Amino acid sequence: MSLNEKLNWRYATKRMNGTKVPQEKVDSILEAIRLAPTSLGFQAFKVYVIENQGLKEKIYNLACQQPQIKESSHFLVFAPNRKVTTELVREYLAFFASERGVSIESLSHFDELFVNIINQSEEKNFAWTSHQAYIALGIGLVAAATENVDATPIEGFNADELDKILGLKEQNLGSVVILTLGYRDEETDYLFTKKKVRKSKEDFFVLIK
Repeated sequence: MSLNEKLNWRYATKRMNGTKVPQEKVDSILEAIRLAPTSLGFQAFKVYVIENQGLKEKIYNLACQQPQIKESSHFLVFAPNRKVTTELVREYLAFFASERGVSIESLSHFDELFVNIINQSEEKNFAWTSHQAYIALGIGLVAAATENVDATPIEGFNADELDKILGLKEQNLGSVVILTLGYRDEETDYLFTKKKVRKSKEDFFVLIK
């Protein structure tokens, strides 16, 4: 199948059958998420990979009453940094310099960009880091489709409760979106037989030549 055929195959699976996704497929999806582009390459978020059934049940009961939480093989919680701090930036630049084999001084052109980000409010910081996490979410959805793994993005959850369960606030993190991974239950998922609905190319794209 071509990539577009894979994307036409995928849909926001509402019911999963609990079958485990092979680890090599999970690893492939996670690696694609890790390689996703982010502004300045900063990767100002973490991704929690949850397989433990007891934790799934707890999150289902307290934070997200959507059946995919319990029925998935794994689910991912995208948790951006609430505030971009000087410490985070220093750690990143030191890592960047080490990976590229260059001096910290040679990265001075980053200073003004990061100073502007650091000086923003926590609310603006969290909006910016959340946008980066959503880029990675999109890459994860595509990667799952290429592996023939069903994936459902979920925003309808109690972020405060989920943050408490995972201890995110203490780590300067906050949950913004969940991605469940698994396999569709063809007998109970009402969307399985439904046609994918998307605007036509003519209505969707604005061509400027």
